[in-house]
Amino acid sequence: MIRDRCAVFGIFAPTEDVARLTFFGLFALQHRGQESSGIVVTDGQSLKRHAAPGLAAQVFNEAVLSQLTGFAAIGHNRYSTTGSSVECNTQPLLATGDCGTIALAHNGNIVNSLELREELVDRGYSFNSTTDSEVIANLIIASPGRDWVERIASACRRLIGAYSLTLLTEDSVIGVRDPMGIRPLCAGRIGTSPVLASETCALNHIGAEVERDLEPGEIVRYTTAGETRASIWTSQRRALCVFEYIYLARADSTLESELVYETRQRMGARLWEEYPVDADYVVGVPDSAIPAAIGFAEASGIPYCEGLLKNRYIGRTFISPDQRLRDLGVQLKFNPLREVISGKRLVVVDDSIVRGTTTPHVVELLRKAGAREVHLRICAPPIKHPCFLGVDMATEEELIANNRTVDEIRAHVGADSLGYITFDGLLSSVRRPGNTLCTACFTGEYPVPVQMGLDKFALETAI
Repeated sequence: MIRDRCAVFGIFAPTEDVARLTFFGLFALQHRGQESSGIVVTDGQSLKRHAAPGLAAQVFNEAVLSQLTGFAAIGHNRYSTTGSSVECNTQPLLATGDCGTIALAHNGNIVNSLELREELVDRGYSFNSTTDSEVIANLIIASPGRDWVERIASACRRLIGAYSLTLLTEDSVIGVRDPMGIRPLCAGRIGTSPVLASETCALNHIGAEVERDLEPGEIVRYTTAGETRASIWTSQRRALCVFEYIYLARADSTLESELVYETRQRMGARLWEEYPVDADYVVGVPDSAIPAAIGFAEASGIPYCEGLLKNRYIGRTFISPDQRLRDLGVQLKFNPLREVISGKRLVVVDDSIVRGTTTPHVVELLRKAGAREVHLRICAPPIKHPCFLGVDMATEEELIANNRTVDEIRAHVGADSLGYITFDGLLSSVRRPGNTLCTACFTGEYPVPVQMGLDKFALETAI
């Protein structure tokens, strides 16, 4: 299973209830991280923070939001890619230096965070978490500059990796996107007030108009004086994570002006072109693969069927199932429509196969429900390399495609046939050239130097 990344949000709106709007922005971005949620607001005098483990709706209530008064705010939903899922790692986090206090929310992963942290410790900076995000915050505090934007630009020039940031000072909200644009960050306005978010769906949910994606390497700052823009540095290489299109982003978001839903539909149509098969129904594995399944059905003429229904609350609760329920595994998450699929030949479209641990259970579930044939079609090429840039995927040894052929994987998952979209087919569906995307999980060609043995718990030290 691919673990979700993080979500960031920011708003500068003196006439609005910024904490409430940030909460609803985080609610819309809940798919990007379910470990913790947090909001920081400023009233011009101080920063007020509330963050805790759990979903946004579990962390915030009316009483909490009523205490978070101010004219600007940032928010964060977390899924850990560096550091454990513990309370000290919740975001947004705060850092204070001789220049004042700053709050930071981060989506991405910093490859050289361990070296930077060791340097900062030697310089006398302390750490209260085990995340690379606190490394960024302290590096900003420690960097030279006449104002926050100059300090941020100076700090970011030393970062290697992926980062989309929202930051809050006493008088401003700041958005930052790394020079290769590996992680998404967009801007819009609610009335005349600027808003930043990881995805456009969050802007849509709060009634904001989407304006643009931040440019790779761009820093934008919002104050009462208006908007100012600056640049970290200009990279010739663009590297938006292709998995945002395949799985990570919500289908109703746009990335670089492309609606994710339509991109996934094209993936499904391309899968039909590359791997046609006779079948009675096309079934999508909820939720991310449903648009692709619809695209496959439309291209092939095979009827689309909701053969699997998803319990959308599984995995979003702190109540653990007992052993008997745990043994049911994927059956807790999906329920097949036995009366519909029994005796039928199914094309099952899914977004990806990572470790190969969940897919066999899905196939078995469909067969137990009476499916006569199960033909798998996958929207991602074989994943052979781990991600070090903001997606908690798996180690190289755990990736099933790293050490098995397609036919061996087909036998392992128990499908009658298995077809992965080709690399060229994926690029055609995304409608972007390969040199503008990060496709390292398929090719092993990372857009930045990475340490192959990098451990997400590398910063786990006594604090």
